Amino acid sequence: MAAFGTSGLRGPATDFTTGLCTAYVTAFLERCAANSSGRTAYVGADLRQSSPRIAGQCLAAIKAAGWTPVWAGNVPTPALAAYAMARSAPAVMITGSHIPESYNGIKFYRPDGEFLKEDEAPVRARAVEIEAEGRDAGIIAPGEPLAEVAESYVQRYVAAFGPDALAGFRIGVDLHSAVGRDLTMQILSGLGAECHGFRRVETFIAVDTEALDPADIARARLVIGEQKLDAVVSTDGDGDRPLVIDETGRQVNGDVLGVLTAKLIGARTVVTPLSSTSAVEQSGWFETVERTRIGSPFVVAGMAAAATHPVAGFEANGGFLLGDDVALMRGMLGRLPTRDAILPIVACLVLAKREGLTLSALAATLPPRFMKADRVKDVAADKARIFLGEMEMSESFRTAFDARLARPVEISVLDGVRMALAGGDTVHFRQSGNAPEMRVYVETGSAEGTEALLGAMMDKLAAAF
Repeated sequence: MAAFGTSGLRGPATDFTTGLCTAYVTAFLERCAANSSGRTAYVGADLRQSSPRIAGQCLAAIKAAGWTPVWAGNVPTPALAAYAMARSAPAVMITGSHIPESYNGIKFYRPDGEFLKEDEAPVRARAVEIEAEGRDAGIIAPGEPLAEVAESYVQRYVAAFGPDALAGFRIGVDLHSAVGRDLTMQILSGLGAECHGFRRVETFIAVDTEALDPADIARARLVIGEQKLDAVVSTDGDGDRPLVIDETGRQVNGDVLGVLTAKLIGARTVVTPLSSTSAVEQSGWFETVERTRIGSPFVVAGMAAAATHPVAGFEANGGFLLGDDVALMRGMLGRLPTRDAILPIVACLVLAKREGLTLSALAATLPPRFMKADRVKDVAADKARIFLGEMEMSESFRTAFDARLARPVEISVLDGVRMALAGGDTVHFRQSGNAPEMRVYVETGSAEGTEALLGAMMDKLAAAF
């Protein structure tokens, strides 16, 4: 059953019927009407097999609601969001992001930014009423996309960083089925990099940048060696989570990318969830660091409450949120308070060039804290609740699971169960908000230690479920 999670309405693709799309899109537009500059709404989609159908249903729902639907085409989520926000218009993105291809989702954008947690209950309640009325707008063909949406996204970065920002770099781009794969190549080339694209596929692949398939790392490492590359970069399916693999063939974790990006843009306040590495605070680069629950709506809310600017946010997956306009090398980069993959990809490379370092050496300038996550799939919500309750309350349960977790020095239940252990390590269990998955986040003082502890937790999680 489709339901709201941390990244919009998600569920099996078959759940997104004409009636459901009509109900939720209509309810969303009703909530946006007072803050919209007009009656135009933009629609984009990723490259999943089910996305064209759902996009057509959403376009029909917008038209039936008395609005003008505009098809933005297959563009990254942040490209659609940036274009719509600049026009104070709502937007609807059809994407399941990193979850399996058989699932899909609708991500809503208000005219002023992300759809917030406070929006969910009213929209859900109104959608239920509309469905009960039997409204069904059907489906219309998307037609030709508005090319300006993609073009303005490319220009956003080229204008701010300049055409020689990445001159001298050789960058590999893992194209796979990322919706922004061609735009990523255009942006990097427009910034002066020499690009080598590889692994372009037409069948959708669910790439999770927080739990990367070892085969992806091995492939990137091979290409780096063959092509003598400075890095391999990519994104998840809808282009809001970055993937960066350094010149040694090791992934630069998303939260490390976030810290480096925040440094480059001169952020004074950083807002980030509990799942990001503690190197954020230990770096000493920022005046204020605010921690939130996991999910971009919580980061957006934290950014809105910031007293010190510029403010930026990021998640452990690397998606970067820019809360203020910032002056960069050649021009202003406009605020974009939603997850974006391109800014952290470009920023870490630009920072490495500015400081005369390789990517691996740049990442090593941070305090040695190593966070990594993985997940067990197909974990039902009721079983997850029982597990998390026992993990929080029962020492005997924790001891039986793993003796290292028996007596943590601190337990936080802000989002899941996060345990700080006596030696400085942390283990954090959390049920995903948008997929039937139990995630575990581990942080230690070494990459090897994190790999070992994460592996142990995953083995025991797999046995538990």
